[in-house]
Amino acid sequence: MTKNYLKQPFELGHITLPSNIFCAPLAGCSDLPFRKMTTGFKPGLVYCEMVKMDALVRYDAHTFRLLDYEAGMHPIGAQLCGSKPQMAGKCAKIIESLGFDVIDLNCGCPVDKVTKDGSGSGLLKNPKIIGDILSEMVAAVKIPVTVKVRAGWDHNSINAYEITKIAESAGAKAICIHGRTRSQGYTGPANWDYIKECKAHAKTIKIIANGDIFDAASALKIFSHTDCDAILIARGAFGQPWIIEDIYNTLSGKPLKERGGLDYRDSLLEHLAEVILYQTERKALLDMRRIGCWYLKNIHGAKKLREMLNRSKSILEVRDLIVNYPWHEVSISAAPPLEEACTACDSI
Repeated sequence: MTKNYLKQPFELGHITLPSNIFCAPLAGCSDLPFRKMTTGFKPGLVYCEMVKMDALVRYDAHTFRLLDYEAGMHPIGAQLCGSKPQMAGKCAKIIESLGFDVIDLNCGCPVDKVTKDGSGSGLLKNPKIIGDILSEMVAAVKIPVTVKVRAGWDHNSINAYEITKIAESAGAKAICIHGRTRSQGYTGPANWDYIKECKAHAKTIKIIANGDIFDAASALKIFSHTDCDAILIARGAFGQPWIIEDIYNTLSGKPLKERGGLDYRDSLLEHLAEVILYQTERKALLDMRRIGCWYLKNIHGAKKLREMLNRSKSILEVRDLIVNYPWHEVSISAAPPLEEACTACDSI
């Protein structure tokens, strides 16, 4: 008998989430329009883009815009990025005061501009500081505190298991483990064995698996391989927000819904409408070049549309191109995800 990996509901600390299928914080990608698309398929938890502790305590306007959300997006999580324990409690209180349900600590972002001050995956070099930051956050708020890490700084310093124990002792309710090292960036396959090891030795802390979950089949596979408590979808939601529904169906033994070109067209138009409502026209135009790439990456016959979207001069032109494209002539494939499709720090 196949194990029932789908948990509906799912307990995280003292709160109850709709399920154990979560959507990741994606720097530069999981803005309000993106989250409106994914929350339509009812994930167990969705995260905003990460925010820097230093900017949050300064009440930086751009930083607070990253935390925009609508009432229908609950349960919703925020993610902090920083390496100063003395700042962590105050930041956590700000997040809690904004109505967030969960708060996460980023220990996974691999980009140099973040790690240079010891933040993001730079914290993997100082596990004790991770514990100190988490302890300050836990002491400051009533909402559950979680942490997201990579397997280690590089293959010679794998320490996700050590950090799992530290996070558990600090009072974190869950740890999300991305099966790549910092040195890998976003290249090469994720090693789910690291996640499996952490789950085998965890006592009370929940283990969330992350890395290479691009469809419902890989979601089932990572549950089976690691025996994790929950999964975190990242790039897998690019251009297919319905991946959440697909995962629910697969884990429940139900057939997947067949989707053709018109489904991609309608979803892309809906995403476009949300972007127009949220961004200036110039920003919306730039965003749609990236978003269009997400939706078209697996579509044979859409190369011309992709090129035209990238040359578009107005949002009206973008919409006309999408509406008038011969979607009935395209075919869908399970192509590999684009490595460069997102500038996300803590994404896959």
